[in-house]
Amino acid sequence: MIERGIPRKGYDITDDKGNMIGKVTSGTMSPFLKKGIGMGYIEAAHKEELIDIIIRDKPVKARICPLPFIKKK
Repeated sequence: MIERGIPRKGYDITDDKGNMIGKVTSGTMSPFLKKGIGMGYIEAAHKEELIDIIIRDKPVKARICPLPFIKKK
């Protein structure tokens, strides 16, 4: 998450225009990163890096990044 919020299972994922493009499958607060992290499915046609997670009917900015969230040294 870029903005403050925790993505939870079932939350909608939208593009920057508000079009629904997917769903969150799991999410939590990362104590190491000190921010919300989650996983979800989006339509293959959408490859934008910035998305919105709809939390309590409000879009909250998030960024798509590859797994793992934390890289081992």
